[in-house]
Amino acid sequence: MYSVVSPEKTALQKAFFLFSSQGKEKKRKKRVNNNQSMAASLFHLPFLFVFLLHPLSSTANIHKTNNLLKSHLFTEPTSITKTHPAHKPLNDTPPTVFFEVTKPIDVPNTKPCKHFILQHDFASTYGKPPVLVNYTPPSHCPSQDFSKIVLEWKATCKGRQFDRIFGVWLGGVELLRSCTAEPRATGIVWTVRKDITRYYSLLVKNETQEFAVYMGNIVDSTYTGIYHVNVSIYFYPAEKKLSHSDHGFNNLASGRDSKADLILPISRNFPLNDGFWFEIQNSTDSEAKEFKIPQNVYRAVLEVYVSFHENDEFWYGNYPNEYIIANNLTGFPGNGPFREVVVSLDGEIVGAVWPFTVVFTGGINPLLWRPITAIGSFDLPSYDIEITPFLGNILDGKTHKLGFSVTNALNVWFIDANLHLWLDHRSTITEGKLLKHESKPLALSLVSNFTGLNGKFLTSARRFISSNGWVKSSHGNITTRFNQHFGYRNLMEMGKDGDLQIVNQTIKFTDNVSFRKPSSNVKAFKSLKNFEFDMYSDYMDQGNGTSLSVANVTLGFNEKNVKHAGLGFASNILRNLQNGQGVMVVKNNLVQSGMGSTQQEYTYNGSGFCYFRNISSSNYTILDDNVGNTCSERNHSHLGFGLGRWWQFPARRASLASELLNKYHDGV
Repeated sequence: MYSVVSPEKTALQKAFFLFSSQGKEKKRKKRVNNNQSMAASLFHLPFLFVFLLHPLSSTANIHKTNNLLKSHLFTEPTSITKTHPAHKPLNDTPPTVFFEVTKPIDVPNTKPCKHFILQHDFASTYGKPPVLVNYTPPSHCPSQDFSKIVLEWKATCKGRQFDRIFGVWLGGVELLRSCTAEPRATGIVWTVRKDITRYYSLLVKNETQEFAVYMGNIVDSTYTGIYHVNVSIYFYPAEKKLSHSDHGFNNLASGRDSKADLILPISRNFPLNDGFWFEIQNSTDSEAKEFKIPQNVYRAVLEVYVSFHENDEFWYGNYPNEYIIANNLTGFPGNGPFREVVVSLDGEIVGAVWPFTVVFTGGINPLLWRPITAIGSFDLPSYDIEITPFLGNILDGKTHKLGFSVTNALNVWFIDANLHLWLDHRSTITEGKLLKHESKPLALSLVSNFTGLNGKFLTSARRFISSNGWVKSSHGNITTRFNQHFGYRNLMEMGKDGDLQIVNQTIKFTDNVSFRKPSSNVKAFKSLKNFEFDMYSDYMDQGNGTSLSVANVTLGFNEKNVKHAGLGFASNILRNLQNGQGVMVVKNNLVQSGMGSTQQEYTYNGSGFCYFRNISSSNYTILDDNVGNTCSERNHSHLGFGLGRWWQFPARRASLASELLNKYHDGV
């Protein structure tokens, strides 16, 4: 039922599937257990273990590429192994610390109370139920009044292993979506700390709940890495006594910092042999969850978690179908490079997610993400959709349905959500009405200009969704307006008979939400996001079963949040830019040598808090690391955010590739 290429599963498709960094284990497991093949998974990135795509124009090339990809490529090259700290025996070399660059969590100046949750060794856990433990609130903490709650994930691993997607849930509510780091022979360690204060009501609920972790891992004689995991939650007492008075209209001014009274899981139910997420398999597939809310709700926000895998792990580089058909290519993920998650309530579109292009730790070129991992890889972003205007339709005490689909999807997308609800504690019933809802059809266009395997493709998209409605509670009659504006542009260039691929993609979207009460000032929030992905990928056949692959990659995450509350105004701005350059030599399916370098500049400017970090690495080694926490004009990205200017010049791209190759040859 895939809307791309032939439904036949060729040997090439089977081979390509092995190299999806989130789907490799599924292929191997299903082949052993069911003797079934799954759909192909590839992207032209020559560095997706390591050079996924040598576009096929002849039978000879098909056989050559097929044989090459039948076996896994080992991703710790000999030349890099020799550069381990000094030449110590493996047992004497300390583990490498992996990390994602982000700002520190703003915690109060109080001693946190540690609540240990679980320890588990994730070995052969693929296709098995999530690991479950009973969770109860931290009754041992001296104070039960918390102003900050932080989830801490600590993990170690040694040996050889793929990156694994995993999730953490409490009572079916997802708290964290993340990816493991890929280990090395000397071992690795990494820590993820996430502010989970927005789940306050769930975390302090006075009852026993199921705390669940799912990570599908496979251990055998080749892939030996076992992930040893500890999970704890830190509860920070408030510096001064918090007011637990009713939320009301005034509390809406805090926006996302306002903690919901009730959080409902919009996820799958037990029994499961996987995560709680729904799996979207193709462009016509949809998943839904029935739910019922209390009749005294006055605000509702849907928080959506999204990740993409297997055939769509690199959706932003998928070929247009017309290119695949014209060149008679099979086994190549298509449907073009545009994707969106569409969210519906009782069959009506209420919002959308155009996701950030998270690259997992084994993606494109694994050497790029050691030890600095890609933006969002350790803490995948979630996305909020305000559905308060629709409360008038669902405050009837009846069951309703939230649904998810993905435009142009190939398998597989993992999606679930949390429904945050604010309750009127002075009333048992609130009432509301949807005044207006507008969801314009997606405007999607493709302009192609190609001959054979060479050419250019410009994909553009726009969408607008708007709703407003009122809810009457003990806080008064509050009218909520919510709208989303989306814009998308992807310029893809294929050259050298398909051996060269250049992608320049930008996603822009704006969320606006406002609350208005008669005789009161409007409280409004605006979030502006700009996601950048640029990639230059070149594959070179060196003969004698040897190939050379070069990739330059840029990831950019820009976000500005603005809050208006009466006469008050506040904003924060995040600029997060990452550049990576990598090269690998592969012979007979084994990585012979290679190098990877990464530079990242992270700048956050908020009300009363600023953070700046400029860091670079090469082959596991940190070269430079500058950190600051003062607000100043100099804490602006010197790299720029929209690198479209940088990528527009073929001569510049070619010179960068040439520079990288020279550095690589100098170091060999």
